[in-house]
Amino acid sequence: MPVLTLPDGKQLSFPAPVTGRQAAETISPGLARKAIAVKIDDEIRDLARPIEQDARFKVITARNDDPDALHVLRHSCAHILAEAVCELFPGTKLAYGPAIEDGFFYDMAVADAAGEPRQLTDADFAAIEARMAEIVKQDRPFTRRDYTCAEGLERAAKDKYKRDNAERAIAKGAKTISFYATGDPGTHWEDLCAGPHVPSTAALGAFKVMSVAGAYWHGDQASDQLTRIYGTCWADAKALKAYLMRLEEAKKRDHRKLGREMDLFHIDEENPGQVFWHPKGWSIYRVLEDYVRARITAAGYVEVKTPTVMPKSLWERSGHWAKYRENMFTTASEEREFALKPMNCPGHIQIFKQGLKSYRELPLRMAEFGSCCRNELSGALHGIMRVRGFVQDDAHIFCTEAQIAPEVAAFCALLKQVYADFGFGDDRVIVKFSTRPKVRVGSDETWDRAEAALADACAKAGLAYTVAPGEGAFYGPKLEFTLVDALARHWQCGTIQVDYQLPSGERLDATYVGEDGAKHHPVMLHRAILGSLERFIGILIEHFSGKFPLWLAPEQLRVLPITDEHLPWSEQVGARLREAGLRVSVDRQPEKLGAKIRLARNDRVPYFAVIGAQEVADGTVSLQNQAGEKLGTLTLDDLTARLGQEVAARTLPKVAAEAAG
Repeated sequence: MPVLTLPDGKQLSFPAPVTGRQAAETISPGLARKAIAVKIDDEIRDLARPIEQDARFKVITARNDDPDALHVLRHSCAHILAEAVCELFPGTKLAYGPAIEDGFFYDMAVADAAGEPRQLTDADFAAIEARMAEIVKQDRPFTRRDYTCAEGLERAAKDKYKRDNAERAIAKGAKTISFYATGDPGTHWEDLCAGPHVPSTAALGAFKVMSVAGAYWHGDQASDQLTRIYGTCWADAKALKAYLMRLEEAKKRDHRKLGREMDLFHIDEENPGQVFWHPKGWSIYRVLEDYVRARITAAGYVEVKTPTVMPKSLWERSGHWAKYRENMFTTASEEREFALKPMNCPGHIQIFKQGLKSYRELPLRMAEFGSCCRNELSGALHGIMRVRGFVQDDAHIFCTEAQIAPEVAAFCALLKQVYADFGFGDDRVIVKFSTRPKVRVGSDETWDRAEAALADACAKAGLAYTVAPGEGAFYGPKLEFTLVDALARHWQCGTIQVDYQLPSGERLDATYVGEDGAKHHPVMLHRAILGSLERFIGILIEHFSGKFPLWLAPEQLRVLPITDEHLPWSEQVGARLREAGLRVSVDRQPEKLGAKIRLARNDRVPYFAVIGAQEVADGTVSLQNQAGEKLGTLTLDDLTARLGQEVAARTLPKVAAEAAG
């Protein structure tokens, strides 16, 4: 007699096992008609599957704001994509097709009826989409059948990848193997799959095949090379259209494209993952670094610098050599092994351990703009968003257990101030509270205290958060801060993590003398606000579409003399503004004024000072902004004051795009 608890706490009791659809009908026949799946505790299931025990129960309808709904829609659409490709190219062997963020993919070995490999291109998308549309129009039901392991292996025998999937499932303890058909099993096309799926193909009208790429079976480069087809699927056509518009806007804002156009940086093909900063890009970098430095200095942090190369023995004691070795660059000298640091925490503990520390010195907030290197796979590199060499605005707070909550609260307040200065107010920051994972170190009592301290800190900081069960670090719980940009994309940046382990006697053995005169191990809070400075600059480039706020802009004003006769006064204006601390250039090219203005706008310069005969005679400038608005004639003193006030106020430009929806 299952008892189902609804999201509002109401309970439904049934005298016998019941399907998800039957339970939904008990709540409301109208809700049952809209349902595409149900959630039983933390598992999403088909409507037709029986529920035999007490559980939390949620009805899933086709909504774009429900991740569970999008997961079911996209996983089902991947199934339809696979069916369409197999019908068009009958020799195709299927690997797997999961739902992912914003869509899905399917890995497969595409081949024609004779078994000859077929290379898919963009030109094939129209035919694939047309066949998918036919399957959707036929309104065929997704039908699940469970087989014994032996039967499942036999049904998958003709497809090496599906058989491998079945064998892996059995090795993990599966008692049955499930297949899904779009229609009657044995009559219509079927696929080995764990589900879940929507009730019928008719629920999948808003989809598009997006791209094709190479992949390896189970990600193993020594294994078979496969074709990966990416697609997207949404609850309705309006959401699909908005998503495609966002993608077009994202292409225009791509930091790699704007980085070239604005002459900010480049990455050499011979040195992948390492950034060459050009003068304008380095200007943004230095302003960002100086801004963070001023913020953390005011918040009581001390800044340090640790070596880039440190010995293997240190990384062994910290545990990184065992858990992170494959991501570390290593070298050797005088028969000793060393590693380029992938993170800064062991170095900070080495500094903490110099000299005897007292409880009176805690909390000790130790910050570093730490240069780190990580051996990322070349295929994972992405402009300055994902690199091999980067700098973190890293810090570690050494504190007592009683200081965890106030220190975390103070950090959260600082982080919110910083994010707001870049245009990420509370409505653009998502907080995730990640709790203890299954595989962890430390006692349950220690975890209880750490998680309670984090929750208390969130309350003191006024932070709303969602809980991510089991996603904490192996040494402690953490908060993660995700920014939502102008195109509603999510970027995980800041974090604070509670660590009892690294400073412990079993690891790097950091101690302080407590009020009782005995030695104690401090708690270590790992924290970052921006994360990687390289990545954060990439996010800002795309968020602002290259049109930085005045205080961040690499070139804040460009002086535009109409002719060479006006160049001497233009040079004086530029020099005076630079003396005032502003980043100013003078366009000395023999171009017409219209061409100079177009170039300055293309370079995303916030302001232009136009100088002609009248301005020379009066000792003034005619000011225009990026949007082309004429802001009047100003004296040099007024111009300096105006720009200085805007820099000090950190005034933000409008960044929202119509495509964001």
